[in-house]
Amino acid sequence: MAERPYVIDELISAKAIAARIEDLCRKIRREFSDTDKLVVVGLLRGSFVFIADLVRELDLPIEVDFLEASSYGDSTESSREVRILKDLRGAIEGRDVLVVEDIVDTGHTLNHVIGLLTSRKPARLKSIALLDKPSRREVDFRADWIGFEIPDEFVVGYGIDFAQRNRNLPYIGKVRFTERAS
Repeated sequence: MAERPYVIDELISAKAIAARIEDLCRKIRREFSDTDKLVVVGLLRGSFVFIADLVRELDLPIEVDFLEASSYGDSTESSREVRILKDLRGAIEGRDVLVVEDIVDTGHTLNHVIGLLTSRKPARLKSIALLDKPSRREVDFRADWIGFEIPDEFVVGYGIDFAQRNRNLPYIGKVRFTERAS
């Protein structure tokens, strides 16, 4: 199957992302100022750039772990079926946990993951998402902290991909599909 041609228009600059991460980290530090160690859980794969910048900015004792959940595959639309592809390595019972997500769209993935981790009895469980598309929400869920609210556009960059491409862009870009040249 031939790939649909597309172009990427910058939606959120690298500079705006960095400034927002500084602001979010101030709020996270206030929330977890009394923690012995914060377990920062990145949802793979889209959050890896965000989590790297976030943990470098946090001035807290932290441990990083990853959980891979999928509801998209290589599609631009959610399947609404959340699959856990990689679970946490460590136990979180009685610990402070921050779940880091790249984008909340329908809400199914983050809602499922928060439910799963709540059942493991952490002391505190909070969530942060770089991007939020509330117009697409199908599940009544909102992350505790949001980087940017965006319109219903398909986006890439800063760790977010389209069919495993464009994760390395330093900004968030909007995908605009084009017609093939004749």
